[in-house]
Amino acid sequence: MAVTRNPAAPAVLSPRALNRATLERQLLLRRSAMSAKDAVEHLVGLQAQNTKPPYYQLCARLDGFDPAELAGLMESREVVRIVTLRSTIHTHTAADALTLRPLVQAARDRELHIFRKGLAGVDLDRLTSMSRTFVEERPRTPKEIREELLAEWPDADPQALGVAARCLLPLVQVTPRGVWGRSGRVALTTAEHWLGAPSGPVPAPDAAVLRYLAAFGPASVKDMQTWAGLTRLREVFERLRPELVTFRDENGAELFDLPDAPRPHEDTPAPPRFLPEFDNVLLGHADRTRVIPPRFHGRNGNGNQAYGTVLVDGFLAAVWRLGDGDGRPGPGTASLTVQPLGRLGRPERDAVTEEAVRMLAVMRTAAGGTGGHDIRFASFVDFGE
Repeated sequence: MAVTRNPAAPAVLSPRALNRATLERQLLLRRSAMSAKDAVEHLVGLQAQNTKPPYYQLCARLDGFDPAELAGLMESREVVRIVTLRSTIHTHTAADALTLRPLVQAARDRELHIFRKGLAGVDLDRLTSMSRTFVEERPRTPKEIREELLAEWPDADPQALGVAARCLLPLVQVTPRGVWGRSGRVALTTAEHWLGAPSGPVPAPDAAVLRYLAAFGPASVKDMQTWAGLTRLREVFERLRPELVTFRDENGAELFDLPDAPRPHEDTPAPPRFLPEFDNVLLGHADRTRVIPPRFHGRNGNGNQAYGTVLVDGFLAAVWRLGDGDGRPGPGTASLTVQPLGRLGRPERDAVTEEAVRMLAVMRTAAGGTGGHDIRFASFVDFGE
């Protein structure tokens, strides 16, 4: 698409045009040959509330992905699990863990303020020092951290004490937690201790804005604020405006972008993709209609329970889950249930089935599975039971 730099009347991008641009940058329009580490860096982290989704995110995006590659990065401490964007756990490269965490500290401060009543009389500087010493002696569970702090401040709220330690320190979840094929309870230490490097000073947000646009653009100021969990980024975008191009969406919102970033034609084919729960492409914008059709808003989850998402023609079209023949997670034949949210024609179902088989072949083999594949389509009521 030809772009006039800073035109008097910015071009209007349709939801499909925004969809194709976002999918291209999210490595979902075509799979990339980049390494797992490079992908984690390019995507500015992988949403990781649960341990397995980062592996499924890369399976959908990378050609020839092997879960052992990301597992190896976890074990070698080249990537880590840490609370950053939107106050949620993400898998980041070590370098990003040491810089993004200070960048989003303002959001941690707001979270800490919510628990201020439970911290009456608590010296936060002393809490920070005590917590650091405690978790750097050896990784500690959240329960151990709470109990250690409660012994010092018995009248404080235990939950608030744990939240304070998490907000005031850059705590990472140490392995084997998050390693494919292994299990482990949550145990925490500081990023500096685990990575053997100091956290940098709070970086200017300009570089983060440019990286966000490279992975999620074109996007509005509000989009990035939603993605990062930050506020007051308008002045940063304004400072960068001479380096950027602008568009409008169909509702008139101003969208910023990198001049040379890819913006494929809106009719570019978008193959089906299976995404895990809470994939960042679903959460990376305030206006999510570029991926989630308005009629399906809220249909890929139920309260705190989120389902895997199936993109068809680039948009949310179904949800999915793994299970055995009875619909429960289990060994043997890999049963994958797809719940269409609307009508899928036979060609679309065939393409979804082909992609499901591919995903299962990668992920089940990595998990040591030896059974066959059972791909089924179910009604919404069946899926929800």
